[in-house]
Amino acid sequence: MTTLTQVIKRDGSIVAFTPERITNAIYRAAVAVGGRDKEAAEELSAQVVALLEQNLREDEIPNIEMIQDLVEKVLIENGRAKVAKAYILYREERARQRAKRGDSDRSPSGNIPWPKLWQVLDWSVSHNVHTSKSLNKQIRKGNLHDLATASEAAYSEDVENAANLILDRQDEVRVVFIVGPSSSGKTTTTIKVGEHLAKQGFKLITLNIDHYFFDLEMHPKDEFGDYDFETPQALNMKLINQNLTELFQGKEVRIPFYDFKTGKSHPDHTPMRLNKNEIVLIDSLHGLYPEMTADIPNEWKFKLYIEPLLQLKLENGNYARWTDIRLMRRMLRDASHRAYDPTQTLLHWHYVRSSELRHIIPYLNTADTIVNSAMPYELPIYKAKLGESFARWAQEYKNDPLRHDAWERADRVNRMFQEIDAVEDDSFVPEESVIREFIGGGIYKY
Repeated sequence: MTTLTQVIKRDGSIVAFTPERITNAIYRAAVAVGGRDKEAAEELSAQVVALLEQNLREDEIPNIEMIQDLVEKVLIENGRAKVAKAYILYREERARQRAKRGDSDRSPSGNIPWPKLWQVLDWSVSHNVHTSKSLNKQIRKGNLHDLATASEAAYSEDVENAANLILDRQDEVRVVFIVGPSSSGKTTTTIKVGEHLAKQGFKLITLNIDHYFFDLEMHPKDEFGDYDFETPQALNMKLINQNLTELFQGKEVRIPFYDFKTGKSHPDHTPMRLNKNEIVLIDSLHGLYPEMTADIPNEWKFKLYIEPLLQLKLENGNYARWTDIRLMRRMLRDASHRAYDPTQTLLHWHYVRSSELRHIIPYLNTADTIVNSAMPYELPIYKAKLGESFARWAQEYKNDPLRHDAWERADRVNRMFQEIDAVEDDSFVPEESVIREFIGGGIYKY
């Protein structure tokens, strides 16, 4: 019998075999169908490893596909049909993503908000910031203050339009969702929408979805000890739906409290009841995810989707990627508010992006309006703050097969930074700007 120590990745590289990856894959599939039995996942993983070692020839190194085939076999033979189905579906989705690897950070064509993109592109061209070269010209001419003023005005117009759309449906809207991928600017936008509605006599009552996390010990983690908080299955979706349903029935509910220091959830913690002219506000990654509001009529919901839809063409003909902008935003915010080293944020980002592509982007076309949070001036600021780090990561992870995703992103951003001027002084950024959510120094408390 062969003792398994290595595995061949899809790119042909050979890396150390870690049974925890199999355990986490099985547990992740179980979580997707409502199961949270880690011991069962470990037992099933052990069966997979045993089968591998029994069937391998001496010195044979298995590949990923071989291991995944055995996982499906073991799940089905152990009567775990639902888990097997979830695992197969996840595997198929990953295969589809690999098939379009060159465009993997773009949303599916059916979910691209073309009218909004044309509007943003038209604005960028008219303000002469649609290419890296034209942006540099604005910087060198000393036009950043005027550019910031114009950019913030465009964002404010989007927010005001969203608030007016809510007011147009004030007789039926019961819950407003501020939805968007990580670091898209949801928190600032939530505050600003609330300010607009308050002027018309409406009060937004925030339901903090973070308190619906399951206990940390119930989350899967990878071989690096990194937890996946980005998936909707990290949240108690059934309880969110139940609490909302009861709130709209006029009942008092008790919201759980999640202690991030201990990783423990405390149920029935905080009382909540709705009064007249109060609208529930939910700022969440997964506000478009159907399970969260399965029993709430669609006409009661208003969904605002936010994304930094920057239209900046680079010298290679590609456009700056929105996911890279959000990665840099999150690095700065995590370092400031969570004491995370930016490296941790980079290494975790594959979870963030994978969940977005599976659980957020597919539902984008159900949004009622779209807000663009991108500011053309933000990349020069991020270069000054993070440029050296990206250059270092691009070299450090270049030949590390376990960190290929991190290297790809770091290398791409590093190359983009080579053609953008850095701006050290960010004092021209307004205190109420959405960008202050990430670089600090704003008037809002986050």
